[in-house]
Parts: sequence; structure tokens; C-alpha cells
Amino acid sequence: MARRIAFLNYKGGVGKTSLIVNLAACLAQQGAKVLLCDLDTQSNASIWLLRLERWNKIVSATGGTVFSLFQENPPQLSDLIIRDVVLDREGQKILPGLDLLPTSFNLVELEGDYTGQPGRPAYLMFREELAKVEANYDFILFDCPPNVLRASQCGVFSATEIYVPSNPDALSLIGFTLLVEKLATFHDAAAGFRRNSLGPAAQVQGIIFNAVKTNTDVEVPKMRMQLRLNQFKSAKRVARNAKIFVAQVRDATIVRRAVTLGLPVSLVSSETAADAQGIIGDYRAVTNEMFRHVIY
Repeated sequence: MARRIAFLNYKGGVGKTSLIVNLAACLAQQGAKVLLCDLDTQSNASIWLLRLERWNKIVSATGGTVFSLFQENPPQLSDLIIRDVVLDREGQKILPGLDLLPTSFNLVELEGDYTGQPGRPAYLMFREELAKVEANYDFILFDCPPNVLRASQCGVFSATEIYVPSNPDALSLIGFTLLVEKLATFHDAAAGFRRNSLGPAAQVQGIIFNAVKTNTDVEVPKMRMQLRLNQFKSAKRVARNAKIFVAQVRDATIVRRAVTLGLPVSLVSSETAADAQGIIGDYRAVTNEMFRHVIY
């Protein structure tokens, strides 16, 4: 069964998309079959991995992105997946095993005018479609926007575990606190739609410090985050083995260069590879720690 992992924090700007794209790439390079579901209306993961020209073509095609699942005469989710999404400049596949379920800005309509079918919320419809393809994957990752509204709910309801990308600052602590509260509210509302086969609702399993700037004192923010995490564990509002990851990802200009190239950091060109080695190691360390983390 695929591990289904949502990445989410109520604080935006924590580098969530850069983290999820590069973790997905690391997993694929280790031989895993990975599906990255872009549920963030900003579409950053989709634009990054497809590059703007390919993304524009998909967006202009009728029914090419995840929002089409919630419109009349929806396609199969499997028909929307871009397989082996990462291409070089010649159009050759260079990262087998990493697939993308793309999104576009119109996903924001899910939060407004969408009414759906009575008794069938969007997150239930999405989960049923995802179930048709999940046997093809080892990992399904959900890039969720910084809220628990309808698009995020699709990822949260489908997930088996949740990780919180954070910066070592007070706003990330506030975002984490608000996230746990909003998750509890959503899980209560969705309980009636959760069949036994889905297992229990996903809980926060870990906090990952990301985009840590040079010379930043991480220890004090980490101590405050650990205190809050312990409080939530005592109240049984997060997983009982939830933790702050030992591995963390530093801030690096190579990440921003990778975005412009439409590549994960580990696939940047050879002339910049030496500069990338440190942060590639960071992403691999987080990937391995996540891989070893046992959820219960």
C-alpha cells in the first residue's frame, strides 16, 4: 500500500513546495514510484516540474488539471497524471518514477462557487478517484495550500500521515498550532465519510525545519516547537511518536536556480553540481528519516 503523505502548514512561505518537489525526486532516484499531487492553487509544483510552456498547454486543454475532477463529465484521475514528468531541454525523460497530478489557478473555484453533489464532498470524490491508481505507487505526496479548505481537505482526507514544513521562527509555531486545531475540526466533520478501509484520520507525524538561513540559531525555536509538540502529544492531538526531524534543509540559492531550470536540485547541470551537494545531502537526509519513520 502506498504511503500517502500530506505536507501542510498554516504559515505560508516556509518553502513547502521546494521541500516536497525535492523529496519526491530523492524518493524516485532511490527507485520508488512516486505521485506528486499538486493541490495548491498557486500551482508552483506543477509550473516547476512542467516548466511554464508545458504547463500552459495543459491548462489550455479542456480537463487537463485536477479541478476537472469536480466538473461535469469528469475524466478519470489516471488520465490527468503526467508520467515521468521531468524532462530535459530535448524532451527526454530524465527522472523515471516521478509522476505529477497537475493543477492550475482555477482550482481556487473549488473554494467558492463549487457546490458538488449532495452528500458527496469534494474530498470524498477525490479519495475515490485516487484509490483507483494508488496501487501503482509506493508514495503519494500532497502539496497542500496553507489552510484546511476544500483543496487541502482532498489531501488531508486521503493521507495516512502529515508532515509540517517549518522555518525556525515564531510564525511557524503559530501556524503549526493553528493547523492542529483546524485539522481536528475537519476530522470531526469528515468522520461520517471515513470508511474502515481508509484507516484512521491522518495525524501530524513530524515537523521539518526547511530553508534554514546561515548563522540562524535553530535551538531556541526548536525548543519552543518541541514544547508545543509535547503538549499536543499529551492531549492526543498529534501522533504519539510525532517528532521534530533531526535532518533539516538549509537555505540555498541553488534551489531558486533549480526552479528556473524546471529541475529538482539533484538534477541541476554539472557546472553547478558542486554548489548543490550540501543541500542535496540535506534533502536525502530528510527523505531517509521520513522513510524510516514508523507511523502509528
